[in-house]
Amino acid sequence: MSKTIPERKDVKKEHQWNLVKLFESETKWEEALKDFEKMIPALGDFKGRLGLSSDSLKSCLDYMNKVDQLDERLGVYAFLRQAEDQGNSESTGRMSRYMRVATQAGAASSWFRPELLSLDDKTIKSYMTDKKLSDYRISLNKLLRYKPHTLSEKEETLLAKQQEFTSTPNKAFNALTNVDMDFGTIDTKEGTRPLTNATFNLLLQNEDPEVRKKTYDQFYGKLEEHKNTIAELYGGSVQTDIFNSSIRGFSSARKASLFADDVPEEVYDSLIQAVNDSLPALHDYYALRKEVLGLDEQHIYDTKTPLVKDIKAEHSYEEAVEKIYSALEPLGEEYRSTLRDGLLGNWVDRYENKGKRSGAFSYGTYNGEPYIMMNYNDENIRDMFTLAHEGGHSMHSWYSVKNNPFQHYNYAIFEAEVASTFNEQLLSDYMMKNTDSKEMKAYLIGNQIDDILATVYRQTMFAEYEHICHKMVEEGQPLTIDSLRAEYRKLLEKYFGPSVILEETSDLEGLRIPHFYRAFYVYKYATGLSASISLARRVLGGGEREKEDYLNFLKSGGSRFPLESLKLAGVDMSKPEPVKTALEHFASLVKELRALLT
Repeated sequence: MSKTIPERKDVKKEHQWNLVKLFESETKWEEALKDFEKMIPALGDFKGRLGLSSDSLKSCLDYMNKVDQLDERLGVYAFLRQAEDQGNSESTGRMSRYMRVATQAGAASSWFRPELLSLDDKTIKSYMTDKKLSDYRISLNKLLRYKPHTLSEKEETLLAKQQEFTSTPNKAFNALTNVDMDFGTIDTKEGTRPLTNATFNLLLQNEDPEVRKKTYDQFYGKLEEHKNTIAELYGGSVQTDIFNSSIRGFSSARKASLFADDVPEEVYDSLIQAVNDSLPALHDYYALRKEVLGLDEQHIYDTKTPLVKDIKAEHSYEEAVEKIYSALEPLGEEYRSTLRDGLLGNWVDRYENKGKRSGAFSYGTYNGEPYIMMNYNDENIRDMFTLAHEGGHSMHSWYSVKNNPFQHYNYAIFEAEVASTFNEQLLSDYMMKNTDSKEMKAYLIGNQIDDILATVYRQTMFAEYEHICHKMVEEGQPLTIDSLRAEYRKLLEKYFGPSVILEETSDLEGLRIPHFYRAFYVYKYATGLSASISLARRVLGGGEREKEDYLNFLKSGGSRFPLESLKLAGVDMSKPEPVKTALEHFASLVKELRALLT
C-alpha cells in the first residue's frame, strides 16, 4: 500500500521546525523587511570616512553588522518557508521581495571593501592595534589579505560589472544539460523511467545489466551530440578563471582559489599524490566487485551496482535519534543531549509533504536555531545516517554561535564537511559494535567503502582533472574536445584499473560535471572526509583530551582559517598523513568486505 504524502497544512506541528526565534509571525517578517529597506540609505553615509579614525571605521562596522544580522534573519526565514512548500506562491513572493531588498543592500555597501583596502599601510597598522576594533580584528585581517590583489576603484567597478556575463558558460551549461537536452526514457521491469542527470546514477544501480548498458549508452550518446558546444563552454569557464586570477596578480587560477581559505597549493598536490599512491586498494575493490557480482567482464556501467543490497532495518524517527544519541557518547553529554533535544524539539522539519524541497540540509543561523530539513523515511536506513550528518552541521553551528561574535561565526566549507561526516563515522562504528548480523556488517562496511570511493577517490580524480585543464591553458595549450577527452581517459584508466572496461564514450564524463564551473572546489570534499575519518579514530581511541580538542574545533567557528582550526581538533591537513589514514582505512574495509562476501 503506497504512503499518502500530506499537504503542508496537514503536517503535525511537532514534526515541523519552529521558526519563532527568527520571527514570531509572517507579519513580523514583513515589518522587519520594511525596517531593513529603511536601513539601506545610511550605508552610504560612511563612504569616504573609513580613513578618518578608528572610531569612524568602528561606527561603520557596527552599523553594517546590525544590517547583516537582520539580512540573515530575513533571508533564512524566507528560504526555509519556501523549502517547506515550493509550490506556495506566498513563500515564493516572500523570497522575491527579500532578494530585491538584499540586492539593494549589497549595492549600497559595495564601496566598503575597495575603500578599506585603499587605505595606506600606516593607517591600517594603527587600526589593527586599536582596542576599539578588537571585535573586528579577525574579519579585518581576513579581508586585508586581499590588499595586494585589489585593483583601483574604477577597475574593481568594471570587474564587478563583468560578473554579470562571465557566469554565462555555467548558466548555458546548466540550461543545455538540464533543460534543452532530452535523454529519453529507459524501460525497466518496474516500468518506463525518464533518463535525466538526476536519474542517471540510480538507473546504473539497476540489477539488469541490459538496463545499465542502455542507460549508459543512451546518456553519453546524447552528450556526444553536444560535445563541441560543452567543450567550448568549459574552455570559456577556464579562461575566465585564469583571467580573474592573473589580473589580480596571482600566479595561477588554483592559487587564487585556494587563497580564500589560506590553503597552500602543496595541500592540493599532496592529496592527489596520496590518492594516486593508494590506487591499488581501489583496483582491489573493483576486482572484488567483479568477483562477487559474477561478471565475466566488468564494464564501467557495472560499477554502481550495489554489492550489498539495502537491508530491512526499519527505524522510526525517534528510534534513529536515540541511536544517534548513543553513538555520539564519545563527544560528551552536552553535545549529544543538545543534539537530541534539537532533533526531537524544534530544529527539524522531519517528513515529506507535497511541494517540499527534496533531500536534506542544515541551515545554521546566528539568531535562530541550527535548522535541519529532512524527508525522513523509516524504511531507509540511509536516512538515519543523513540525520546524523546534518546533525553534525547543526552542532558545528550551535557551538560556533555560542563562542563567537556574528562577524566570524561562519565557517568554511573546508571545515563544514568534517563536522558532518564525523558523526557518520561514529554512527557506523557504534552500529558495527552492536550487531551480530553478517548482513548488517556487510552493509555498513559497503556503505563506508562507497562513501570513501565517491568522496575521496572520485573527487580527487575530478580535482586532478581540473588542475590539468587550467595548467594547459596557463601554459598556452588550447582546450579542445580531443585534448579534454584524452586527458580524462588517462585518468579513468589510472583510477579504474585493469578490472574495469571503459566504453568509447566514457571520457565524455568530464563534460558533464557541474562542479567544474566552480573551479578547485571539489577537493574540499576529499579533505573533509579524510579529516573526519582521522579525527573519529582519534576520538574513539582517545579520552577527555581528544574529545575537548574536537569540541574546540567546533567552537572556533570562523575565527581561524580551516587548516588552523583543524589543528585544534588534532589533525594537520597541511601534511599527507590524514589522507593516508583515510585511504588505509579504505583498504582495510575492502579486506573486511571480502572476508564477509567471499
